[in-house]
Amino acid sequence: MNAILFDLDGTLTDPREGITRSIAYALERMGIEPPALDSLTFAIGPPLRASLARLIGDASPAAVERALAHYRERFADVGLFENAVYNGIGEALAAIAATGNTLFVATSKPRVYAERIVRHFALEAHFAAVHGCELDGTREDKRDLLAHLLPHHGLAAGSAVMIGDRGADMVAARHHGLRAVGALWGYGDRAELLEAGAHVLCESPAGLPRLLAPT
Repeated sequence: MNAILFDLDGTLTDPREGITRSIAYALERMGIEPPALDSLTFAIGPPLRASLARLIGDASPAAVERALAHYRERFADVGLFENAVYNGIGEALAAIAATGNTLFVATSKPRVYAERIVRHFALEAHFAAVHGCELDGTREDKRDLLAHLLPHHGLAAGSAVMIGDRGADMVAARHHGLRAVGALWGYGDRAELLEAGAHVLCESPAGLPRLLAPT
């Protein structure tokens, strides 16, 4: 049995509309004219505090937390559900679990939001647990998240896989000795994933069962 860890944003679901619109809302509340929504997709996946600091031009904790509070005003009730499961994800998860693997969600998104999203899209039956950061930012670095998740479930890194669409997912996997699988259907491109240490890339959710099949 292997443990298969899935990122959420850009891997299981496409949150483009909810995240970019909520960032634009936060910027407006901060008195900043937001850029075009398509230019905000860089913020999908990595910890949001750093992205907001870049966008508001102020990395001070007080300013960043104020922007984050505005973001959550919209995201918690509206943006959370401006989201869609990628085509083929449900079938891929069922096929991967059917071969005896145990599946987990490992996201830099706050756990309270991640759990609601997984339930909203009826994906919870596929996963043994959903892990994310805390609202105060604890474990928003995915290396810290995996450092918590792996021993919490008694998982051996050498028989675990991390699937994600951003470089941070690959870096965290490599840091802890997991196999790093880059998801090319998300928001990180081939170069980002390979430079961050992906062992292998996958073009679509449909390719995951074959890629993860026992050899």
